[in-house]
Amino acid sequence: MEKGYFSLVLHAHLPFVRHPEHQDFLEERWLYEAISETYIPLLEMLEGLWKDGVDFCFTLNLSPSLCSMLDDELLKDRYVRHLDKLIELCEKEIDRNKFDLRFKNLSYMYYDRFTRFKSKFLNVYNRNLIAEFKKYQDRGCLEIITCAATHGFLPLLGVDRAAVKAQIRVGANSYRKFFSADPKGIWLPECAYAKGVDKILKEEGIKYFLTETHGILFANPRPRFGVYSSYYTKEGVAVFGRDARSSKSVWSSKEGYPGDGRYREYYRDVGFDLDHDYVKPYIASCGTRICTGVKYYRITGPTLHKEPYCPNVALEKAAAHAANFMFNREKQIEHLSSLLGRKPVIVAPYDAELFGHWWFEGVSWLNFLIRKIRYDQNTIKLTTPSRYLKIYPENQVIEPSPSSWGWKGYYEVWLNGSNDWIYRHLHRAQKVMSDSANKYGSNGEKMKRVLNQMARELLLAQASDWAFIMKTGTFVAYAKKKTISHLERFYMLEKYLEKESVDYQVLEDIEKKDNIFPEINYAVYQ
Repeated sequence: MEKGYFSLVLHAHLPFVRHPEHQDFLEERWLYEAISETYIPLLEMLEGLWKDGVDFCFTLNLSPSLCSMLDDELLKDRYVRHLDKLIELCEKEIDRNKFDLRFKNLSYMYYDRFTRFKSKFLNVYNRNLIAEFKKYQDRGCLEIITCAATHGFLPLLGVDRAAVKAQIRVGANSYRKFFSADPKGIWLPECAYAKGVDKILKEEGIKYFLTETHGILFANPRPRFGVYSSYYTKEGVAVFGRDARSSKSVWSSKEGYPGDGRYREYYRDVGFDLDHDYVKPYIASCGTRICTGVKYYRITGPTLHKEPYCPNVALEKAAAHAANFMFNREKQIEHLSSLLGRKPVIVAPYDAELFGHWWFEGVSWLNFLIRKIRYDQNTIKLTTPSRYLKIYPENQVIEPSPSSWGWKGYYEVWLNGSNDWIYRHLHRAQKVMSDSANKYGSNGEKMKRVLNQMARELLLAQASDWAFIMKTGTFVAYAKKKTISHLERFYMLEKYLEKESVDYQVLEDIEKKDNIFPEINYAVYQ
């Protein structure tokens, strides 16, 4: 009989990036890389677990903006074209490395990987990854939850309650469209919580949410079981806190597993290593060197000299690390169960893209971990938040502390000198949106169409990803451009309302570019 539970939660999210006006757009590769390196490998892991009859369960958030891109026919076509390019590159690499067996075998590995992904995407998944994930939810081994519509940082949008309500309701409605069910839980963007968010969650029928460790530990009153139990807010919505101990060993590239010298080096890629003319067809169309996904070296250590990557050795290490992680969680559960008076739950939330993309062996590590928990011990049992609530339906009522993850844990990543300028513009646009929805909503179908597109532009401008990118210093120009361009379109559309005259050619062009949430209803802002 188990002494406690382990709840794995993966957060799959990307900002909405779609540029039909360009034949090739660099930032669209974020999606293509995530599909090949994380989402399809996760599906292959699920296929293997199901085929082998492994009794398992975990939680996956597929964010609404990600689902919108995965469902987009243009982006699907471009993903296949992206794979064709990679397959062509691998064919050239097999020939280039024909006299060096170490790199030739790796070239074949990538060739086999990309050709397999293309075949599965087209012939097995029928270009529909969402339906494939839904299949495992319907089978009862995967709990898919929702997120705010465009991953807006809710506490910093909260000067206008309608803005927070719209992010949550549009996200919940998107989930209902794709998964034919109401969402049980929600991943709050950046795990950021502020007082009052739970009331909106309750209105949408959402049963639980996740928050950062100190959101629970500094709650009022003091939580009886630390982060190792579920709690209820005063609105009756359940809340779970992240276990910091289980996170560090997976998150940290210095102290955690991903930094091991036997794993594949992310930053060493043929897009930078080889002659520019040779790789030019496979990097950015402007000629900028970028990662292609073909990487031949392992981390090795803190040195510029990198040794060739050995997949079998890395796989063995992933299995050993999975065993170590499980052992540590066993000891953790044994200690906690002797103190708490109830079976504890360890909640371990991670960005899904860590596994496979940043940590190439990460999906294999997950696969080993799930199988080892099932067959190699009896202390821990896998669960999901909703399953745990069925076991313990009565819980202490608390008011979680305002919190987020990220540096210092109190919103600072998303509100600092690099990005604080955006919020006065977002807050003004939020008020304009609410006022316009109330004033023009009864002025006929053409005004409703304009209002719906205004809602899309506002939601897209609110994505927390842009503030995060400005802080981290990568793709800053693009993040600023996205924020500004969505707001510019928003105010252009507002002028149509004021003049009661619509330039349909311009409106249609905006609708084609920013076609997220076709089911949206501006009335959410009324």
